[in-house]
Amino acid sequence: MTTTAPASAIAPRLSIMMFLQFFLWGAWFVTLGPFMGARGQEPSAIGNAYSTAPIGAILAPIFLGMIADRFFATQLVLGLLHILGGVLLLLAPSLAPQGAGDSPWPFIGVLLAHMLCYMPTLGLSTSLSFAHMNNPEKQFPIVRVLGTIGWIAAGFAVIYLAGIFPGATTTVGTATTVNPGSPHFFYIAGAAGVLLGLYSFSLPNTPPTAKGKPFSVGSALGFDALAMLKDRNFAIFALCSFLLCIPLAAYYAFAATYAGKVGISNIPVTMTYGQMSEILFMLVMPLCFARLGVKWMLAVGMLAWVIRYGLFGAAWGGEGDEHIKWMVLAGIILHGICYDFFFVTGMIYAEKRAPTAVRAQAQSLLVLLTQGLGMLVGSQVFPRIVGAFTTKSEAGVEIIDWRMVWFIPAGFALLVLIFFVVAFNPPKEEGKASVAGH
Repeated sequence: MTTTAPASAIAPRLSIMMFLQFFLWGAWFVTLGPFMGARGQEPSAIGNAYSTAPIGAILAPIFLGMIADRFFATQLVLGLLHILGGVLLLLAPSLAPQGAGDSPWPFIGVLLAHMLCYMPTLGLSTSLSFAHMNNPEKQFPIVRVLGTIGWIAAGFAVIYLAGIFPGATTTVGTATTVNPGSPHFFYIAGAAGVLLGLYSFSLPNTPPTAKGKPFSVGSALGFDALAMLKDRNFAIFALCSFLLCIPLAAYYAFAATYAGKVGISNIPVTMTYGQMSEILFMLVMPLCFARLGVKWMLAVGMLAWVIRYGLFGAAWGGEGDEHIKWMVLAGIILHGICYDFFFVTGMIYAEKRAPTAVRAQAQSLLVLLTQGLGMLVGSQVFPRIVGAFTTKSEAGVEIIDWRMVWFIPAGFALLVLIFFVVAFNPPKEEGKASVAGH
């Protein structure tokens, strides 16, 4: 039987786990796009690389239901998956394309193998945390925020540890910057993964929660919660959540590359401004939720996405035009509202609307629709939009019309927002909830 330790004893150990969990993801995921672009890879290849995350998100619940939740202690599964995933990231640079003529598929294949190891650990680390907390509603937010801090720390680590890797930095005049084509961030992330794997073995014993119970693929993917779609408002919420995550893929795959195009330096650190604002807006969410309710919290989150992509598009004045990069910085900082007001509020709404028997399945369904299917569609569609607005100069240099590239997801998100505001009308009692524990 799982036992809970005093908060003062367990929280620091779980916080270290969360810090490393998101440190290793943040260390490579943000810089992947610029890395592949610097090595001459087409937008479609970059989109395929970023598709590995949603594929992992779709398949992770099946792995958890079939193996992790039934046969092995959670801390052992965490340890093995993180060690294997860390080794795969350490291997990735040896398979990375060196130039435009190299096939990206071996490289993408190893990233997919890593994501198949990594994505299940997101649910496992959360379930392990809850299993050893006396008061999850108060303890878990403190533990989880260390994950966001870990992501931020990864951005700084990629910048400030670059100097110890040969070829990771370039010097132009008196300025030294990180070479976007350097694979050093994979070594940092891989080492963090192996370290987290070894650390996981020291975590409290957490026996499998579904041992001896029958397994259903439908339950693992949240299909038992499909009956909730009979509720018109929940169906509209689910549809809009799926649709809005299509342009989200644009941010993850190309925002860092675009930031470099408008003259922003230290991109790994700059991209963490979004996570910094995420912490701030998480703190003010309870007050906003009490005043706005579910509908308008979600609407504000959607509006932030429209504004973010609109700022990105308005900022583009051509290669080397740097006077408007503040717009790009503002768009990055808006990530806090985009994530907290939309995703966190969505989790709360799904939890509040779901019958007790299918609450876990409701969350699985939401993850499948957003981080899985929505992101997968976006990772395939958006690179083709980039390709459609890419031309070559007489000198053979590729020129991307970034203004149109970003205005398209802005317009798409605006249409989703309008539809949501008009169609989504929950009863007033559904609009108030506590954000504790999320």
